[in-house]
Amino acid sequence: MGIRPRGSLANVLHLGVKEFRSLARDRVMLVLIVWTFTAAIILPARGQPETLSRAPLAVVDEDRSELSARIVAAFYPPHFTPPGVVDVVAADRGLDDGRYTFALDIPPGFERDVRAGRAAAIQLNVDATKQSQAFVGAGYVQRIVADELAAFERAGGAAPAELVSRIRFNPTLDHGRFVAVMEIVNNITMLAIVLTGAALIREREHGTIEHLLVMPLRPSEIMLAKVWSMGLVVLLAAAFSLQFTVKGLMAIPLAGSLGLFLAGTALHLFAATAIGVFLGTVARSMPQFGLLLMLVLLPLEMLSGGTTPRESMPLAVRTLMELAPTTHFVMLAQAILYRGAGLATVWPQFLAVAAIGSAFFAAALLRFRRALGEWQR
Repeated sequence: MGIRPRGSLANVLHLGVKEFRSLARDRVMLVLIVWTFTAAIILPARGQPETLSRAPLAVVDEDRSELSARIVAAFYPPHFTPPGVVDVVAADRGLDDGRYTFALDIPPGFERDVRAGRAAAIQLNVDATKQSQAFVGAGYVQRIVADELAAFERAGGAAPAELVSRIRFNPTLDHGRFVAVMEIVNNITMLAIVLTGAALIREREHGTIEHLLVMPLRPSEIMLAKVWSMGLVVLLAAAFSLQFTVKGLMAIPLAGSLGLFLAGTALHLFAATAIGVFLGTVARSMPQFGLLLMLVLLPLEMLSGGTTPRESMPLAVRTLMELAPTTHFVMLAQAILYRGAGLATVWPQFLAVAAIGSAFFAAALLRFRRALGEWQR
């Protein structure tokens, strides 16, 4: 009895090394890992930002006044490119050719009308074929012009008390800073489930599961080997992605401790890999596993708070998702990497992930034992 734990640990270690060798021969999985933590991070963060980014703007300044000059100077990167001051014909032609998304026309006598308190209007033409920029950018233009008008009017008299907003953690409201980290968080869950489930199905398809069944191995040893080996692969890939893809290539600062985040990731991988084993025992083939993955992974990612704030969800959904490890993992990831939180702040999330992971592991182990009995028959 005293030798058994040491033998069990050696079995788990050797089986895990076998998983590394099997993964090394699976080129598709290797390409998936590299893609998931490089291009799959950069493209969503830089490809289609929700905030306005370098929108081309033309200004027709027919007033040539101090106020119109202030309005023109208020448009600058990163939301807009430096505006081109053109005439009406060039602005219309630029909209038709797709060189401009917005054309702002300041009429003659605009400043005179504003000073006299008369109704003054500015025309904004928008190329709505560029839907994402047009929808968001029109609001930006209106707000910028309104702010300049308010500042100009205050300069003519006593300035009232002004409310100043200060934005913390993401002062430029850069959409990419949020998306990049959340993509890593979501991809950690996805890849952990895929690798462990595919490893189990690969054993069945190649017939090597029968070899394991005739060996003096416990089901827990077989499962633990897949959990620690595939979890380690994802953990190392996530650390590489944060350090070299996010901080290096994308130059996105991370506020908190990378080591603390990786510790939380290790706990989360304990739960995610258990889900992968469970799905691998339910599915009979890789196509079935892919279908099950869609049914499980999409709710876990979309309702965890990484895509949509949990405060915007119905109470029943928020309560149900408290039982999902991804919810607490997203919370600790945002607290650590965005706000620089320490263990004193995120320990409830650590505890929740550990408890939920233990429950998922116990359920997956029970299902795995039953599946081994069915495969032996």
